[in-house]
Amino acid sequence: MTAPSIRPLALSDRDQWQALYEGYQAFYDRRGLQQGFYDTAFARLLSGNPADFHGLVAEEKGQLLGLTHYVFHPNLWRTEGVCYLQDLFTTAEARGRGVARGLIQAVYAAADARGVPAVYWLTAENNYPGRMLYDKVAVKSPFIRYNRAL
Repeated sequence: MTAPSIRPLALSDRDQWQALYEGYQAFYDRRGLQQGFYDTAFARLLSGNPADFHGLVAEEKGQLLGLTHYVFHPNLWRTEGVCYLQDLFTTAEARGRGVARGLIQAVYAAADARGVPAVYWLTAENNYPGRMLYDKVAVKSPFIRYNRAL
């Protein structure tokens, strides 16, 4: 079986992208989001603004199997800035086939092309399947994240 192609998100991906992104949001128990949330996110991903989010998808035979969203931002410790991989999701059928790894590597390549070697992301502590992959393609940070209570 051939590996799916990894490519930039396109306008024609709208419906399949939303189905994937809804799956991602459900994984993190963010259900019931309004359509406007998805409309705004998709528009930002396709804005072409280099300071906003970028989207990549994994596609096989016209079907999207996964997505990732990332953004470049300044960092006081690294003058070249850093890349934050915010979202990564694959369909259940795509898991174990290298799709997520391919998406991460595509973000690494985009960061390298921009001269920003530092790429980081967050995941839930109980995301064991994801963490098994992440332990192979990255180094776990010793930092603990805190959020302001809303």
